[in-house]
Amino acid sequence: MDSSSALLVGDLAGVAVFAASGGSAAVGKRLDLFGVVFVGFVAALGGGILRDLVINQVPPLAFADWRYPATAIVASLAVFWLHPHLDRLRRTVLGLDAAGLGLFTVTSTLKALDAGVPAVGSCLLGMLTGIGGGLVRDLLLNEIPVVLRREIYAVASLLGAIAVASLVRLGWGSVLTFTGAALLVFVVRITALYRHWSAPRPRLGGGATTDTG
Repeated sequence: MDSSSALLVGDLAGVAVFAASGGSAAVGKRLDLFGVVFVGFVAALGGGILRDLVINQVPPLAFADWRYPATAIVASLAVFWLHPHLDRLRRTVLGLDAAGLGLFTVTSTLKALDAGVPAVGSCLLGMLTGIGGGLVRDLLLNEIPVVLRREIYAVASLLGAIAVASLVRLGWGSVLTFTGAALLVFVVRITALYRHWSAPRPRLGGGATTDTG
């Protein structure tokens, strides 16, 4: 598999898991079929649209390549029909979200580098694309976005983006190493959830801390 094919597969896999994540969250809010598909669609493609506009890929792939919206719609529909068989829906959403975060971070960082964006900008764009789907999903469902809570989320994405840029700089880029970078994001995110890692919080008077989680 050449690099362009690997990027396409990774991008579509990210679309599928973020659509499933958005669809699962919408099912949890008891939205109807259209609502589930809409949330899944926007969650899956919102970050990629931002990325494509920044790197001047116009029109964005979400509108130019039928495989992107088709993947998002099919994944959302699958979640709508199969959700009774998804054990513990919240855990499903978190797992899919972590997988989508890793995939989108890696593919978007690579696309930014290929477009000539400097390494620092590519890492930031990779992170923004990774967190964009979850951000839009949570806003649509009237939830505090995950990225604004105490949990390690954007930091996990940024670590993955830095790993990708470093691999490219060292000449070690391959499907295997980039898959490892996506797994790094996934593992950091899931470990942070289960071990309750969090970013520092401001201290209030009397030694108390704010709690936004």
